[in-house]
Amino acid sequence: MNLGTTILKGRRSIRNYKDEPVPEEVIEQAMECARYAPTARNGQPWLFGITTKKETLAKLGELASHGKFIADAPACFAVFGLRDEKFYVEDCCAATSNLILGLWAYGVASCWVAGDKMDYNEAVRELMKVPPEYTLVSLIPAGYPAMGEKMVSPKKKLFDDITFRETLR
Repeated sequence: MNLGTTILKGRRSIRNYKDEPVPEEVIEQAMECARYAPTARNGQPWLFGITTKKETLAKLGELASHGKFIADAPACFAVFGLRDEKFYVEDCCAATSNLILGLWAYGVASCWVAGDKMDYNEAVRELMKVPPEYTLVSLIPAGYPAMGEKMVSPKKKLFDDITFRETLR
């Protein structure tokens, strides 16, 4: 394996973090990685936000039905997409993946929390004072993994069971 595939295969969804700030350089580099994501017709229909304020993290944790752990994260990124762009979901999902992998390259763990089509979508947008032409696609709490956090790879389907060449069997 090379460095890139090692990073890709080593990433895990982590929900428990040390009480240690994410360095500004890591935050900026992760957002740069998001900015470099592939995008349909080079539309770049995204807006990337970050919060490290405890009160905002607590509010995000209250709002996100499957992201209560955001309240205890040192940082949380938010990816918003332009509602009127045809491929905003695909583009912003690619950016989210890039952001998560950019964090992991620095040893900073994260967990993708859904935003698009969620009940709290508008509340998060308003909390972060994002204009209404944008919609929340994802929240990404981030931090260094807490002691005891499982870094074991979850069981994956077998390669031959999920891949094919030319036609399926």
